[in-house]
Amino acid sequence: MRSKLKFLDRYLTLWIFLAMAIGVGLGHVFPNIPNHINSISVGTTNIPLAIGLILMMYPPLARVNYSLLPKALQDKKVILVSLLLNWVIGTVLMFGLAVLFLRNDPEYMTGLILIGLARCIAMVIVWSDLAKANREYTALLVALNSIFQIFTYSFFVWLFINILPKYLGLGNFEISVSMRDVTESVLIYLGIPFLTGFLTRYILIKQKGKDWYNYKFMPKISPITLIALLLTIVLMFSLKGDKIVELPFDVLKIAVPLIIYFVLMFFVSFFINKALKIPYDKNASISFTATGNNFELAIAVAISVFGIHSPQAFMGVIGPLIEVPVLILLVKISLYLKQKYYTQ
Repeated sequence: MRSKLKFLDRYLTLWIFLAMAIGVGLGHVFPNIPNHINSISVGTTNIPLAIGLILMMYPPLARVNYSLLPKALQDKKVILVSLLLNWVIGTVLMFGLAVLFLRNDPEYMTGLILIGLARCIAMVIVWSDLAKANREYTALLVALNSIFQIFTYSFFVWLFINILPKYLGLGNFEISVSMRDVTESVLIYLGIPFLTGFLTRYILIKQKGKDWYNYKFMPKISPITLIALLLTIVLMFSLKGDKIVELPFDVLKIAVPLIIYFVLMFFVSFFINKALKIPYDKNASISFTATGNNFELAIAVAISVFGIHSPQAFMGVIGPLIEVPVLILLVKISLYLKQKYYTQ
């Protein structure tokens, strides 16, 4: 039975706006919030925030069935197409849009690049399911992306932020990211929830069975991602009360390249797959996996490397604000394209 978009997920854009408003309000009412936040830190790591970011990543990584990976690697054409779309076309496209629209705002440009390099592992399962994609193939591709991100994200950040902007002569782009900081962030905010999620799945399925795990346990922990995301947003915006007038313009500036990315990435993916005669259910799995992004990872890395009130972290927060309504529309377009091209 196909699931519908859950109430919390359907109105995620609204919840994000409300979290922003609550955060700004708290910042005005309690101006000492930044001091209290910074007091609960070890070195440069804020403990409550770090726990929240890890919890944000845990449910989607506990959902992934890594035992499917050997089967995924058997269908070489689908895997190669997915890797090409995710890790070459997707990353280059987002980098190009970042340069085109935000080259005069290096910090936002960096934030957009971080998003483009973080491939989707969470909401893609929802979008694929709604678009009547192949659920097993979506799970396979999510598992592949999860493993790939752990080992390659730091390298891609080094390439797209430290090397390419200088190679292209972007003189006003003077941001350099420490690979040690990025690697530490990936190991903490992706590695810890990955290991915990993997062990949770392995142990609980062995003890309770697959049905109990998928239909009892996962629905209970899935909301943790949204709750942790919204609490992070409240915390971030409690530090931005003095910049509230600038925020609507910044949101618009950030939204334009993101919308273009989502739309272009979906159509490029869909028609490449169609040209390769990939069946619709696998086509939709590949297309939505390539179109979505892992905003949780991008937010965690941005906060860890640049700080909670950095423009890069703000960029990550705006991502899901834009993604949800656009991807809901793309689900409807995908079903229309199925009727047009795949129904005899």
